[in-house]
Amino acid sequence: MSTSRRALLGAAATAPAWGALPAHRARAQAANTVRIGILGDQSGLYRDLGGPGSVVCVRQAIQDSGVTTRGINVELVVGDHQNRPDVGSTIARQWIDRDNVDVITDLPTSSVALAVNTITRERNKIHLNTAAATSDLTGAACSPNTIHWVYDTYMLAKSTGAAMVQAGGDTWFFITADYAFGHALERDTSGFVRGAGGRVVGGVRTPFPGTTDFSSFLVQAQASRAKVIGLANAGGDTVNCIKQAAEFGITRRGTKLAALLMFLPDVHALGLETAQGLVCTETFYWDLNDRTRAFTRRVLPNMPNQFRPSMTQAGCYSTVLHYLKTVAEMGVPAARASGIETVNRMKAMPTDDDAMGQGSIRADGRRIQPSYLFEVKTPAESRGPWDYYKLLRTTPAAEAFRPLAEGNCAFVR
Repeated sequence: MSTSRRALLGAAATAPAWGALPAHRARAQAANTVRIGILGDQSGLYRDLGGPGSVVCVRQAIQDSGVTTRGINVELVVGDHQNRPDVGSTIARQWIDRDNVDVITDLPTSSVALAVNTITRERNKIHLNTAAATSDLTGAACSPNTIHWVYDTYMLAKSTGAAMVQAGGDTWFFITADYAFGHALERDTSGFVRGAGGRVVGGVRTPFPGTTDFSSFLVQAQASRAKVIGLANAGGDTVNCIKQAAEFGITRRGTKLAALLMFLPDVHALGLETAQGLVCTETFYWDLNDRTRAFTRRVLPNMPNQFRPSMTQAGCYSTVLHYLKTVAEMGVPAARASGIETVNRMKAMPTDDDAMGQGSIRADGRRIQPSYLFEVKTPAESRGPWDYYKLLRTTPAAEAFRPLAEGNCAFVR
C-alpha cells in the first residue's frame, strides 16, 4: 500500500508544529481545521487524468476560497489507491479513524469509489467524487454523504453513444474494462444504442488493470462487422486501444471507434494525427470560454509538465471550492460535526466557479451542469499547443444527466 504524505496549507503551513504551541492555542487551531484527503491514482494509468494535477487544483481551490485569511486552517493528505478497492478502503479507513479526515475527493476507478462510498456513509464523513464514472453513485449505491461531480456513465452514454447512432453507427461491439466502471458504461451505452434503433452484436471484457495488448480483442471486434467499436474503458487503456486500432488499419476500413470516456491528456498522448476525428464528451475544456481560460492560467504554472487540466482535475477544484464556501458559512465545528448535514448545506447552495461554471446539486447528490460533445481537430485545424477540440453540441444541464426519478436512489422521496 502506498503511504500518504501530508501537506499543510495556508495558515497551517506557516504555524509551528502543534506540539510546540501552548496547549490552549493548539486546541483552538485543531478546532478550526478541516482535513481533506485526495485519494487517487498517483502512479498508474490514470495518473495524468488526476494524480498530481488534482493536488494542484485542490491547492488552488484553497487559495481562491480565501478561507485561510478568515482563520480556517486546511490540511491535505494525499494517497495512491493503485486502482485497487482493498488499498483504497484501507487508506480511507485510516484517514478517517486515525487522521480525522473530514472529506475524501478525487477517487478515479469506480470499484474504489463504491468501496469508499460505503465507508464515508458508515462514519458520517463526506465523499466528493470527481473521477469515478459509475452512475450507481447516485442510483443503486447512492449515499446522503456523497456528491458526484463532473460526469457519469449515463451522461457519457447519452451524449457520445447517441450521437454515434444518429450518425449511422447502428451496430456496436464493446471492448469493456472488466470492473464496475466498464460494466456501467457498457450497460448505459447499450441502452441508448437500442433506444435509438441500433443493435449490440457482441462484446469482450478485458482484465483491469494490467492489459496493454488489445490486439486479440480488436480482432474479435473487427470480425463482428460492427460499424462501431465502443471503448468502455479509460486512460491508458483507451489510448492503447486507439493506437493499436490505427496500427491494424481498422478505422481505414470504415469502422468507427467510439471513445466513450476520453480525456484531454489522452488526446495529447495520442497526438492529433492519430486522434483526429474522434468524438468525446466532457464537462470541462480549458479553452471553452473566458472563465475556463482564466482558471487554467492560474493553475498552469504548477501543473505537471505544463499539462492543461483535465475535467476531473477541474472538478477537484470546483467541488473543494464549494465545500470550503460551505465550511465558511457553517463554521468549522458545525461542518465537521456531521457529513450529512454539511452535504445537505452544499446541496442547498448554488455552485459557480471558473472551472465548471454554474450548476446545482440534486437531492441524490448528482451535480448538474451542461455536457459538451467535442470532436478532435485535425493537425491543420489546430492553432497551437493543446488546441485539440471543436465543439459539436451542448446538452443543457437539465437534460445531460439521468432524471432523478429514474435513478431509484433509496433516500430520495
